[in-house]
Amino acid sequence: MNPAVQWVTLFYMIMAGLAMGLAYDSYRVLSLKLNFPKWLNAMLDLLYWLWAALLVFRMLYAGNQGQLRFYVFLGLFLGVWIYFLIFSVTVRRFVLRLIQSVQYMFRLLWRLVEILIGRPLRWLWRFILGLLKLLGRILWFILKLLLRLTKPIWVLPVRWISPQLSRLTHSARIVKITEWITKWRKR
Repeated sequence: MNPAVQWVTLFYMIMAGLAMGLAYDSYRVLSLKLNFPKWLNAMLDLLYWLWAALLVFRMLYAGNQGQLRFYVFLGLFLGVWIYFLIFSVTVRRFVLRLIQSVQYMFRLLWRLVEILIGRPLRWLWRFILGLLKLLGRILWFILKLLLRLTKPIWVLPVRWISPQLSRLTHSARIVKITEWITKWRKR
């Protein structure tokens, strides 16, 4: 294997180490900021390591057709070390700001939806309820008016029938039945 291929492979492995550090820091900040459940953290850890293994394999295959040498591990170590030495703090701050920006945008979007959709729907609901109450009061007024206007029509028959109904309700048989019902309820 010639030295040019070895230097290219070393460069690829440094880049893979930098990418692994970047992905790890981003994932760590996200999981701490968003408070993932433990089972989801475990699953995301597994996905991170699967992704890292595939990345290293792909970079190794692109560099020297997958030959595993000492400088491969050296390149990975150098890439991760350079990342954590130089870029880690900046990336964590950037990811935090990015999360805050996304949260702010979601709050802004939610507020916009509430103002443009929620308030008009609440106003429409209140208007419909008020309209239904008004219609109910108007209907109740009309029914009361109709009852007062038709009072002579229905009061006379009721006055004529009520003495017969009172005789019927005070008959001996009805009195016995009502006494039996009240005794039966008391049991």
